Amino acid sequence: MPNEKLQSDIERLARGFAAEVTRLVAEAIVSEVQAAMARPGAAGGGRARAAPTRRLQASQVERWVPDRRARRVPNFVIQATGLSTKREIVDRYGEHAIFQRGHPAPPPLRAAAAPRSTGEADG
Repeated sequence: MPNEKLQSDIERLARGFAAEVTRLVAEAIVSEVQAAMARPGAAGGGRARAAPTRRLQASQVERWVPDRRARRVPNFVIQATGLSTKREIVDRYGEHAIFQRGHPAPPPLRAAAAPRSTGEADG
């Protein structure tokens, strides 16, 4: 039976400690909230705003190569070639063609094939 007495003593002590810890935590929370409310700028509505970040200015693309790293086709390349997708440009000019702003488009890989006629040969 000594185990029952020991168990009840331990439970009584644990309840007392739990109540004391709960009271201390509640007091700490109240004091932190009051201190935060007393700070200047806290009455303005919650979270403080982060400092505005500087946005980098986009630089104008002067030279473009339609390699694997290329993301989008610049407007000056579209205007020079009449093609709007990287795949079309690579098919016509190759993956290592260099396009520069203000310069003509590089020569195509091969001359455009003449359309084949489907009719019979004249004879």
